[in-house]
Amino acid sequence: MLLLLPVSFPADVVLSAFRNLSNASPNSTVPPSKLQEFLSTYFEKPGTEFEPWTPPDWHDEPKFLGGIADGELRNWAGKIHNLWKSLGRKMVSGVKDHPELYSQIYSPHPVVVPGGGGRFRELYYWDSYWVINGLLLSEMTDTAHGMIQNFLYLVNRYGFIPNGGRIYYERRSQPPFLTLMVESYYQATKDKEFLRAALPVLEQEYQFWMQNRSVAVEVNGAEHVLNRYHVQVGMPRPESYTDDLELAEGLTDDRKEQLWMDLKAGAESGWDFTSRWYTDADGHNNGTLRETSTSQILPADLNALLCLNEKTLASFHRILGDSDSAALYEQTAARRLEAIESVLWDAERGAWFDYNLVTHSKHFEFYPSNLAPVWAQCYSRPEMAEKAVQYLKGSGALQFPNGVPTSLREPGQQWDYPNAWPPLQHMLIRGLSKLPSEDAKQLAFDLAQRWIKTNWLAYMKYEAMFEKYDVNGDGKPGAGGEYQVQLGFGWTNGVALQLLDQYGLRLVSGSR
Repeated sequence: MLLLLPVSFPADVVLSAFRNLSNASPNSTVPPSKLQEFLSTYFEKPGTEFEPWTPPDWHDEPKFLGGIADGELRNWAGKIHNLWKSLGRKMVSGVKDHPELYSQIYSPHPVVVPGGGGRFRELYYWDSYWVINGLLLSEMTDTAHGMIQNFLYLVNRYGFIPNGGRIYYERRSQPPFLTLMVESYYQATKDKEFLRAALPVLEQEYQFWMQNRSVAVEVNGAEHVLNRYHVQVGMPRPESYTDDLELAEGLTDDRKEQLWMDLKAGAESGWDFTSRWYTDADGHNNGTLRETSTSQILPADLNALLCLNEKTLASFHRILGDSDSAALYEQTAARRLEAIESVLWDAERGAWFDYNLVTHSKHFEFYPSNLAPVWAQCYSRPEMAEKAVQYLKGSGALQFPNGVPTSLREPGQQWDYPNAWPPLQHMLIRGLSKLPSEDAKQLAFDLAQRWIKTNWLAYMKYEAMFEKYDVNGDGKPGAGGEYQVQLGFGWTNGVALQLLDQYGLRLVSGSR
């Protein structure tokens, strides 16, 4: 078999493709040693794109530490704050000067990465919203500013933010949190000139979602436009090429392409992978990874996030004195609110549910995303949010001592039971804490205490922060991570610091 390799193709993709090709065709006439020699000659080794970097704005005593009453938790928060130094990375100059040697997408400013090694040694963009909030709380404003500037640079280059920092992610995005990152930075700095420069780029990203990830759906005779994850690339994922080939074995060519597109859409969602995206032959929210149909599902949390983006873009225009543009975004948000309530809201159950475009029905399984509109404050009547509190109480998801699980099913996927993920905990707690009822506020505090407890106990045992935790074990990491290489975990750090700041006078270490 003749293997033609363009010199501009990234080394790790070529090597991955060759290994997969060799596995599929044992009689290959290209020895692996020859390909490795070729790669060593013409490409830089993957993993050499970054070098350690200590953020210059890190300092010992951010003010928020003084608001944590419990001495053990205050000491722990200081250690989490200290982790930012270990997670700083600066891109080597060769990535900019010789991009043909790397698969890394160039970005101009240093970053704080999710973890200390493995696949988390570089920037994963969804994580960065909680990282940036944590950095701002740690008074590392310049570092947060540089990270946001990287994202603005990427939108200017691609029209959206790719799913990760490699060129093979250029065809898929990630959940659109950039507008909220800018909002967090503006609230910390009140820098109107930064906001003025960023706003056109935020609008460009928003238009990408409306032009490429939206779909019209008719319910009760009315048409509504909502958004979905949707990647129209009918090939296996480069980073999981063999796995995707094997998963699609026996399917028709059309079905293979659709499955591969839906796997990419699942990766784009950040929930990779989960029973949430399954649709079995009977149209039920059931099945296996092979039944992944992400692009046929309108997610409650994505649409709540975009509703919040629209409201935030409106507020940005008002801050900058453009009332006409503000009014247009307010109208857009109002239309989305109507669509969310017409398509996703279920008054009987009291929550918002993903909608299947094939079966024209909602998926009624429990996921924390069913309460995302509470976090986004994207609902028209106060009683809807209070109904959602009762829904949560009756769901069975609050029975676990160490957080709210990502689902109540256990199909073996990492975004399912028994794993609990930091961003979902924070969105749930933050949404409940904004409600006027004392019942909701107390529930928010109880969930915050549970989450801090499991993070703290794990740190006491492992001296590390993990990307996810098991809801059943005190301080037990979740399944499916690269824990042996983690010095910390960016979004876990950010969520823990925010909860310690919000509830620092009440939280107690090791409390049940």
